Amino acid sequence: MFTSMTALALVATSFAVALAALLSLSLFDRRGRPRLRALARAEQNAIVFLFENETLLDASESARHILASVPRGGTDWAHLVALLQPQFPGLSDWVRDLAELGRLSLASVDGNSRVDAEWHDGVARITLVDEEEERSDRSLDRHSMGALQHEIETLRATAEHVPFLCWRETAAGGITWANRAYMELAEALNTGVLVQPWPPARLFDLPENSPDGAQTAHRAALPMPDDGTRRWFDLHAVPLGREILVTAVPADDLVRAETSLSEFVTTLTKTFAHLPIGLAIFDRSRQLALFNPALSDLTLLPAEFLCARPGLFAFLDKLRERRMMPEPKDYKTWRQQMADLEARAVNGTYEETWALPTGQTYRVSGRPQPDGAVAFLFEDISAETAQTRRFRAELEMGQAALDAMPEAVAVFSRAGYLTLSNHAYAELWGTDPSSGFEHMTISEAAQAWNERSSPTPVWQRLREFVRADGSRENWSAGIALADGRVLNCRATALPQGATVITFRLATQLDTVPAQSEPAAAFSTARA
Repeated sequence: MFTSMTALALVATSFAVALAALLSLSLFDRRGRPRLRALARAEQNAIVFLFENETLLDASESARHILASVPRGGTDWAHLVALLQPQFPGLSDWVRDLAELGRLSLASVDGNSRVDAEWHDGVARITLVDEEEERSDRSLDRHSMGALQHEIETLRATAEHVPFLCWRETAAGGITWANRAYMELAEALNTGVLVQPWPPARLFDLPENSPDGAQTAHRAALPMPDDGTRRWFDLHAVPLGREILVTAVPADDLVRAETSLSEFVTTLTKTFAHLPIGLAIFDRSRQLALFNPALSDLTLLPAEFLCARPGLFAFLDKLRERRMMPEPKDYKTWRQQMADLEARAVNGTYEETWALPTGQTYRVSGRPQPDGAVAFLFEDISAETAQTRRFRAELEMGQAALDAMPEAVAVFSRAGYLTLSNHAYAELWGTDPSSGFEHMTISEAAQAWNERSSPTPVWQRLREFVRADGSRENWSAGIALADGRVLNCRATALPQGATVITFRLATQLDTVPAQSEPAAAFSTARA
């Protein structure tokens, strides 16, 4: 019995050795390489990848689902590194020692998973192990897994189709995830590279994180290599754990608008800087928003005060202190006047002349501006006012000199309008042309003269002389009035086509009215 049992054991042992030898031979091809080009059926439930260099030879079903969760970028190995990099930083450098050591294991940053790597004659077997799942027998049901998968697909599609750049990076600046817009821009900036590596190039330099972990924002530009232009982006960075989520919204239109506005404001500022008129623009809250250097020169207000953006009433108070506005009778009345000034400026009806205690004269006007703003213009018209006053004084003196003359004087313009006469003219002809609103013409004046005199062709001659063009010779003639008095009438040509006509009563010495040669035809007059 013992002998038969011993024989049976020897046979079984021999069969087992032969079977093991056969299996060991089947694992090697003709060159002796392990047959690890395909995964066993038992490994399909695990997350396993087989790599030869950077080419994926085979992967389990779960592993293929993971690879399909993110759009591919670069080689198969770069694609896997892009997926595992956030939880396994430095994976690419770590796996370089696999061929020498044969077996490696790397834990994730949160300690919930690890990567096991084995090397078999040029083929790397990468296994992703969930340690928490190994320690627990919990599992998700089919409906929960479907809901999670749907949520992941929704979030992935959203991130891929947003019209702005979005990515995550580590504190050291390494890109751990990027959406399609970021990848396309990175590829456009590296057009000479046939296969885009992972991770993609870091396109923007972020400022230092806020100490309280709050969101930070700033603007950055990227030079385009094809046309030399720059694209502008508004960056927003939010810390998420050990990484930073960054979004970059295109800001080209906004930058162009801001640049255009800045250039326009600069042009206006340069223009206003050379204006002799002081300009003060107050915004809708009545704060000084813009002023030019002439305002400080005219109002004697210091630039420091104006740059502090005072309110409208503070500005007017300062003018009052500097005696750069008319002195009010009392402060209450002045405040009411200033309130009326603002209301009238908003309506565009404010315009006054300020006679300052310093002897200067300013013209101040208010104009409404868009968005409720109001602009005030300060113009020094002291010279203009002095000249006007001097001209008016000269006119008054000339009028007084004419009124002191015993002869009646009438001055007609080239167009035939009566522009000037004296007191003796009004008494002689019983009319005062200065009392009317309309100018008297030579025809109207001749009609009035004819009504108070005997018939004579002199009036027609005067009409023609006043309206004649070219050179004219002075002449005189005698005229008999209806009351029997005799007038000596003289027509004298003045510069610029004007004419002065004088009427003087003849005395006893003037028995025959004096006449010039051109007026011989009018020598007949009633004595």
